[in-house]
Amino acid sequence: MNPEEFKTQLASKGIELSDTQMRQFDTYYQRLVATNEHVNLTTIVDRDDVYLKHFYDSITPVFYFSDLRNEPLTLCDVGAGAGFPSLPIKILFPQLRVTIVDSLNKRINFLNELVKELGLSNVQTVHARAEEFGGKKSAARETFDVVTARAVARMSVLAELCLPLVKVGGNLVALKAAKAASELTTGEKAIQTLGGKLIQDHEFKLPVSNDERNIVVIQKVKATPKQYPRKAGTPNKKPIGE
Repeated sequence: MNPEEFKTQLASKGIELSDTQMRQFDTYYQRLVATNEHVNLTTIVDRDDVYLKHFYDSITPVFYFSDLRNEPLTLCDVGAGAGFPSLPIKILFPQLRVTIVDSLNKRINFLNELVKELGLSNVQTVHARAEEFGGKKSAARETFDVVTARAVARMSVLAELCLPLVKVGGNLVALKAAKAASELTTGEKAIQTLGGKLIQDHEFKLPVSNDERNIVVIQKVKATPKQYPRKAGTPNKKPIGE
């Protein structure tokens, strides 16, 4: 998917990219590839692949969760790595107030430089593990309208990393590859325990590659019990309900 095809695909979804936004995506690509030579950010470096498998893929939640297009929501991106999915969404919808959490300082440094170069405002980066950022004494706990996560962990683990950060009435939006249904079955107890309720599971295929994808939306219907999240590393070692 070259940049013009990227623009055309988004236009077909009702998203018109300005020249400024196209330049921002080009800058993002150039910075990603240059930094990736000395910081491990991605295995995908071909331009057309980056536009499809990083940029377009990151934007797919807005096709199914339209509040991201229109509302000045607070969005927390957990384990964003090189800024996916939050920064491509932020480029398109600058009214969003974005917080990016990542445990590796080298990635945070990259993101800080990138955000400055892209001229984005209302983007905060936090060097922390999700278990700490959403802990019972954290000021960030249960404060976000939306929490996003892409290729971070399976659902039983992801629920414990992310749902403590979502305010009651807010949503966890998880970007998944194929087989989300089996993950949701295994993760059902964790989702319920942490105050969540499955609202939507959208299955679709990426254009060009036809790779299978899922957008999973989990609404926060009640407060997360104070004993969650457990200490760093425990959710992955001992997932709830597994």
